[in-house]
Amino acid sequence: MKLVHTVKQVRDFLDSKKNIGLVPTMGALHAGHERLMEMARREAAVRAVSIFVNPLQFGPNEDYSRYPRTLPQDLETCERNGVDLVFAPPVEEMYPLPQLISVEVGRLSEHLCGKFRPGHFRAVATVVIKLLNIVQPQRAYFGEKDIQQLTIIRRMVTDLSLNVTIVGVPIVREIDGLALSSRNKYLTAEERKFAPTLYRALQEAASRIRTGEKDASKVREAALSLFVNSPLIRVEYLEIVDPDELQPVATISGPVRIAGAIWVGATRLIDNVTA
Repeated sequence: MKLVHTVKQVRDFLDSKKNIGLVPTMGALHAGHERLMEMARREAAVRAVSIFVNPLQFGPNEDYSRYPRTLPQDLETCERNGVDLVFAPPVEEMYPLPQLISVEVGRLSEHLCGKFRPGHFRAVATVVIKLLNIVQPQRAYFGEKDIQQLTIIRRMVTDLSLNVTIVGVPIVREIDGLALSSRNKYLTAEERKFAPTLYRALQEAASRIRTGEKDASKVREAALSLFVNSPLIRVEYLEIVDPDELQPVATISGPVRIAGAIWVGATRLIDNVTA
């Protein structure tokens, strides 16, 4: 496995290589990331992982400075999972000049996380297209936990005619249902007890839909009732949206995505299920 820090080093290593799979990450790797690497190992001849905490996608009051950075452990994880190349650039390598040109994201970013994190998905789309241009993979792997991110990246690839296949990989969960996330490390022992409430609420919503409820507001109300006795949790959103453009639905007439974000103490967690 080779560790590199510059764009030139990436291109030199990958020169003339074919069937490249890319797993873009911000590090602090866990079993969810390992599932992405496992998929890449099955499908790609050359496996690349990027580790870059992108400052542009963090708002002024978000956790950029304290976001977990665990490169030595991350390299061990990559080695164990058959990764060939790790690209861990410093900020000045990814942004050598002030970023004057970015990828604008339309209505896909109007709801869910985008409503509460203005500019976030512009920065995500911009850094992802940079990574795709640097590595030139045939496939890139993203987790379904960040469903809005995955949906936007897929649409970006289609709209901008990029020559890459975006592979969505199902959420990996703890035994109690909590979706794996690098931010789970922030949770205290007491907060960790309450964190799976989000998944239980999403399951409650999905159960109501499966038993025939068509009124999205009633489904949402039933799901939100599960947070009443969770004093450490503040619900940011819990929405029922169409699976293609992530627009809220009032009447459920087909497949939907149920997505939520909560604050458990000072930690923001997201999750989603289909119904």
